[in-house]
Amino acid sequence: MRMLLHLPTNHRLRSLYRFLAALTALYVLAYGVVGLAVTRGHPAFARDDTQALGLRTNLAFSIMSIAVGVIVLVGIVVDHNWDQLLNFFGGLAFLVIGMLMLGLMQTDLNVFNYNVTKCVVSFIIGLVLFLAGLYSRVGPPEEAQAEEATRIRGAAVTAGGG
Repeated sequence: MRMLLHLPTNHRLRSLYRFLAALTALYVLAYGVVGLAVTRGHPAFARDDTQALGLRTNLAFSIMSIAVGVIVLVGIVVDHNWDQLLNFFGGLAFLVIGMLMLGLMQTDLNVFNYNVTKCVVSFIIGLVLFLAGLYSRVGPPEEAQAEEATRIRGAAVTAGGG
């Protein structure tokens, strides 16, 4: 948790980042719902060409997408900086899983029916959520002012060569 303390507090574009994270979560949720509808009756870890919203899917990944979409949306609605943590670590998870599945794509370990397109979409979703996690921290005005003073002091020390 200590590593997140230096992130901006009350960033002026916080609402934009939260909105983008909510749109991303809605997309993930819609993808999961459509995927659930089109994969009903198929094996959970099928590796066929079943598609939802233009991306390959299977029953297991559709259910997981629904869960992730709901969790991120609930975090945004509940707020209290939960959205920052969920977006930050959720974004990292999307990036890591996308990279992992890129490496496992042509193996039997490709249980979520990934292809290159799905990896790229996973990277985009991860970047949007990660960015929202970096800039959506909220706190009292005193904390924001202290953070800004620390940032300016650090810039002055760097510029002064010390």
